[in-house]
Amino acid sequence: MVVLIIVLLLLAAGGYSLWDSAQVYNAADAARYEKYKPSADDGGLSFEELRATNPDVFAWLTVYGTHIDYPVAQGPDNMKYVNTDATGKYSLTGAIFLDKNSSRDFSDFSSILYGHHMEKEVLFGEIGRFADKDYFDDRGYGSLYFGERYHGLEFFAFLKADAYDNSVFRTGIEGREEQEAYLGKLLAMAEHTRDIGVTADDRIVLLSTCASGFETNGRDILVGRITDEMFADPFYTTEDEYGGPLTNRLLRRIPAWVFPVALAALIALFVARRRKAKRRRDEEGRRGEGGADDPRIDKQKRSGADGETPRLSGDGDEWT
Repeated sequence: MVVLIIVLLLLAAGGYSLWDSAQVYNAADAARYEKYKPSADDGGLSFEELRATNPDVFAWLTVYGTHIDYPVAQGPDNMKYVNTDATGKYSLTGAIFLDKNSSRDFSDFSSILYGHHMEKEVLFGEIGRFADKDYFDDRGYGSLYFGERYHGLEFFAFLKADAYDNSVFRTGIEGREEQEAYLGKLLAMAEHTRDIGVTADDRIVLLSTCASGFETNGRDILVGRITDEMFADPFYTTEDEYGGPLTNRLLRRIPAWVFPVALAALIALFVARRRKAKRRRDEEGRRGEGGADDPRIDKQKRSGADGETPRLSGDGDEWT
């Protein structure tokens, strides 16, 4: 019993830890915001509902072939949305946000979007995966909704940089010469590039997040060109790895604590059944030893006292 209690306590502690961790990731799950995504079917009314809740939200970012599918906010500084979600509530995971010095209409030559690097494919957790050449080559497009319409994104570079490198994290770059120099620097630093003919006449956007590993100030950056042309999503499907969107959503919404609690319940049931079976075997064993309470033994003794030889009946089930 003591062992069972210890096991249950450990499972309870583990269940709480899983539950607490799940709350953090669920708060930033793209599925949470899916209902607000701008749609041609409702004329963007769903997105306006989110904007009514939080006026700082003004755009929507999607990177095809990833789970990056989120509203974009812009605060008065670059700290607010580090720990504030897109609905305006406090959250450890924050939100994807535009640099405070960038224009909301993305009219600048270069704009910067920030987001936390999170596990479980949350927020910008997949940006680092573009370091893999095949992953980068397979995912060249996305979309950016702003100004009440969708725009296309063509990704052309992936690079790593230091968070304090002001030559990379620049906004308000003016003059063709400066813009060309900046573009050339990004391409020179890039680990992977895609030749799409980008020039200083284009508008580009940097998706920046913390690099995984031990680089405290390291940043992973995916760079794309904003276009008026929309691109088809080659990864779009009504199915998912679980066999369908409904199944996927149901599984992802089961609280993490349910699994250890269910396991604890199964263990408790197993132990209870084992104890019950052991008690039954013990009782049968005592009877087999001919205990004083066995009525058949009393009958045998009485028969012996009368000078009769006790014997079993033909079927062997009763004493006679």
